[in-house]
Parts: sequence; C-alpha cells; structure tokens
Amino acid sequence: MKGLRAAFGVIVIASAAFSASALAEEKVSVQSLIGQGFQVVGTIPSQVGPGVFLQNKDKLFFCVVVETSTSADVGTRYCKPVH
Repeated sequence: MKGLRAAFGVIVIASAAFSASALAEEKVSVQSLIGQGFQVVGTIPSQVGPGVFLQNKDKLFFCVVVETSTSADVGTRYCKPVH
C-alpha cells in the first residue's frame, strides 16, 4: 500500500510540474489577449517600443509591440499583467 501511495504521489507531482511548464510555454501576445476578449484601452510611447494596454473586465495587461520597416506585421515583444 505504501508503494502505491508513493507511486501516486510521484505521478501527481510530475503532472503538476508538466502543467506548470506547459503554461509557461504559452506566450501571451496582443493577438492571444484579443482572442480572449481583451480590448485595447490605451497606448503609450516607450524606449523599447509602443506600449499597449489591454483590458477584459478586471484584468489589465501591458504589452510592448515591435515593428520594423522590413517586418511583415507588428509583433508582440512581451506582455505583462498589471496588478
């Protein structure tokens, strides 16, 4: 019985670690946030690129976008939740 409990515990821990790493691999972008119902509520200039504020109900994210004259589209440099 102890061996079964230990094996189950290892499986639970491994599953939790896998789930956390899978979530960490999902990159948050302006496009993914808009797909989740977020709307652009503001923009600001910054040294690293234009900043975009996106909001959905009580959740607010700040994203920095990047664009060059040779790029095919505007990309997301990074997004962070605002607390």
